[in-house]
Amino acid sequence: MKIALIGATGYIGSALLAEASSRGHDVKALVSRPEKVPARPGVQAVQADVQDRDALAALLVGADAVISAFSGHAQQDVRGYYLRGIESIVAATRAAGVPRLLVVGGAGSLDVAPGMQLLDTPGFPAQWKATAEGARDALRLLRAESELDWTMLSPAAHIEPGARTGTFRLGTDTLLADAEGNSRISLEDFAVAMIDELEQPAHSRARFTVAY
Repeated sequence: MKIALIGATGYIGSALLAEASSRGHDVKALVSRPEKVPARPGVQAVQADVQDRDALAALLVGADAVISAFSGHAQQDVRGYYLRGIESIVAATRAAGVPRLLVVGGAGSLDVAPGMQLLDTPGFPAQWKATAEGARDALRLLRAESELDWTMLSPAAHIEPGARTGTFRLGTDTLLADAEGNSRISLEDFAVAMIDELEQPAHSRARFTVAY
């Protein structure tokens, strides 16, 4: 499958790149600094500016799917920059005629109680609030999208490097936690869940989540 992976050198994007390459997919890694893309089978590193939707659309032409691991962590206006980027990605994917868009979401918009999302709980870390708000905005944007076949995958509350076990649980809009109340997933298993969804679509025009 021909994949355009946006943000392929980021925290989550790097894991997605490794997983997609290991499964034999052809990956066009769209990044701001192509020299940072590791050499992997089937991977082509291409410089891209997500905010330039026309140029981005030209780079997406011919892909079977777009996977966005785009983030605005390094920007001053994290939420605004991220939302503008997602709007550009959606428009470029549509203009390029790519049939599927898969987006890395956040845990903040997952429900933890009736009428309460994780982002709105008192203990939500302040340093991640703007990022989480941007991801929630992106979910609203996708849910209003009438043309693209989109999917968003939200991680558990804690996502960090670990083992690729291939064993995890999937949910929809509610935060998943284990018997001890821990909500976590490794970067490697998050990538497995995303590429599984790419290969065998089960959440068309929907958000889902993954955790142990």
